[in-house]
Amino acid sequence: MQIITLNLNGIRAAARKGFFEWLTTRQADIVCVQELKAQTTDLTEKILAPLGYHGYFHCAEKKGYSGVGIYSRLKPDRITEGIGITEIDQEGRYLCADYDGLSVISLYLPSGSSGDHRQASKFFFLEKFFPLLETLADNKQNVILCGDWNIAHKEIDLRNWRANQKNSGFLPEERAWLTNVLNKIGFIDVFRQLNQEAGQYTWWSNRGQAWTNNVGWRIDYQIATPKIAGKATDAMIYKTERFSDHSPLIINYNYEL
Repeated sequence: MQIITLNLNGIRAAARKGFFEWLTTRQADIVCVQELKAQTTDLTEKILAPLGYHGYFHCAEKKGYSGVGIYSRLKPDRITEGIGITEIDQEGRYLCADYDGLSVISLYLPSGSSGDHRQASKFFFLEKFFPLLETLADNKQNVILCGDWNIAHKEIDLRNWRANQKNSGFLPEERAWLTNVLNKIGFIDVFRQLNQEAGQYTWWSNRGQAWTNNVGWRIDYQIATPKIAGKATDAMIYKTERFSDHSPLIINYNYEL
């Protein structure tokens, strides 16, 4: 089973950059996408249901903002949009596809970088989301949460960590929260389980020469319950082509849907 996650920074922009053509060359079973910046009524048939995939979407109420999606070769048994909290769900940040024995979630945590009000929204999300993560971990299902968590967990996960200790995405409180997701609840950061190397980033600022110089952040994850995490065989960050300011995170699992 191959799972891809990618923040598209606009699904229509990514389509123009060749994302869906690239997708047809992959063998992915499930593709989780974030930051659609579109409503389903804005999307072409090729985007709604690429060849070989069923498409599901949870869009933000605000046009041109946020939104998550899942493409799946196998039709899920159930799709769940949102977590049941209006302030969060109206921003289109959570979409869950349930299969027999496995739940895959496309997740987009808020960014707090645009100001104190958005950082407050991010902390609100973290507070409300933690109990759901505990519930998911207690479930008998395998769970894989894929997406842009907007948190670089450790110093190895961003190039300029010293200069960013007071910036959203690397605040001590955010990092401690993610540590609790992993250590207290027991989820596994699947990429780091397989790859301990420095310089492994999934997002680069459009300012300066960040991409060219690999001045990036690892903020896109596949975070899983231990049993399914233990079936991960290899992981890669695809950087040959660019469809967004993020790169696709691709992980293969020794598991059949």
